Amino acid sequence: MEENEKEKNNTSNFKAVQNPTTYKTMSSSEKTPKSRVGFGKGILLPFFSGVVGCAVVIGTCFGIPSIRDSILNNNDTSYSSSNSSNSGLVSQTSLSNYSDTAVYAANKILPSIVGIQVEYNVNSLMSMFGNQVSTSTATASGSGIIISEDGYILTNNHIVSTSSEESYYEVSEATKITVTLFNDETEYEAEIVGTDEQTDLAVIKIDATDLVKAEFADSDNIKVGEFAMAVGSPLGMQDSVTAGIISAVNREVTDSDGKTYTLIQTDAAINAGNSGGALVNSEGKVIGINTLKLQGEGIEGMGFAIPINSTTDITSQLIQYSKVRRPYIGITGMEIDSQTAEKYNLVEGIYIRDVENFSAAEKAGLKIGDVIIEADGKSVKTMDELNEIKNSHQIGDELKLKINREGKESEITLTLGEQP
Repeated sequence: MEENEKEKNNTSNFKAVQNPTTYKTMSSSEKTPKSRVGFGKGILLPFFSGVVGCAVVIGTCFGIPSIRDSILNNNDTSYSSSNSSNSGLVSQTSLSNYSDTAVYAANKILPSIVGIQVEYNVNSLMSMFGNQVSTSTATASGSGIIISEDGYILTNNHIVSTSSEESYYEVSEATKITVTLFNDETEYEAEIVGTDEQTDLAVIKIDATDLVKAEFADSDNIKVGEFAMAVGSPLGMQDSVTAGIISAVNREVTDSDGKTYTLIQTDAAINAGNSGGALVNSEGKVIGINTLKLQGEGIEGMGFAIPINSTTDITSQLIQYSKVRRPYIGITGMEIDSQTAEKYNLVEGIYIRDVENFSAAEKAGLKIGDVIIEADGKSVKTMDELNEIKNSHQIGDELKLKINREGKESEITLTLGEQP
């Protein structure tokens, strides 16, 4: 606006210099004296002077780049205008850059995303017919991320390993898994390489080569508010993308089975079938694996993804060992809070209810009734705290525990075993 005002001032000044004739506006009651000049001097001369002045002004404006650009580009899609209702500026901004970002990210990641179809056997108990069992086939769908050119695919454990048992039905392990690639209707049969229920991750493999491997970003560097796109096969609609932002990082979420995860939160729409697909940044690089969403009345735009950095070690172990090798103590514990400790004349900590045979705990001399109060010199009052310290070690490492046994404290050093 300031530049436009300057242009107007310059134009007015320039006109005054080119045409110094002074004009006076008079009311209708005033009499105009009879002109003593001729027609040429009184009318034609001022007229032609004005034409020449305008031509010079226009020519000068188009000779000055800033003024010329202002005149020619006054229809730009991005501008600011004053609003009489407030003292701020109302801006209209082109969304072409945002659109281009989404198009680039989608084109980058889509060739690396697959659709997954899983078949199960469901055995239903028909008690009213003498405990007869009826077997049927059920299907489920999900998504996956290509992590190697020779067919390894990363997905969620709950997609390919959802066996469960209730009093009236039993769901088997997956009997068949098929994979569909981007822009390819061919169905590739897949085999399970490894699964990990604790992290809800799994690796499957198809017999294919020259696949487009997804590129990973550093999920530790993502920021709240940055662009995010979820890619997968919601409700079986393969190659679907939804866009939003990163809503939160390091969000602790507990699922319906009581497992707690540390996840990325996003408002990019995640629906059934998106699980195992990718959450990517503006460069189309994977920052997370879509895995959970909150749903219910009044809930909208709350989806969650496993940070990709936390999957790399898990993935390599699943490929190498078909499972994740974790350190193991070998106890069943119960958390003792201050009220329970006072009531039963115990101390706060982890009460050992059971010690597994031949475990690291048994070999180190831990007994039922011991209360673990410290691990590696740090106070522990919950199993989560103990597991966090334990998981910072490798199999075969030593773990120092301080316990309370019948009111007396002592230290025990055990060598961590491998979780069965």
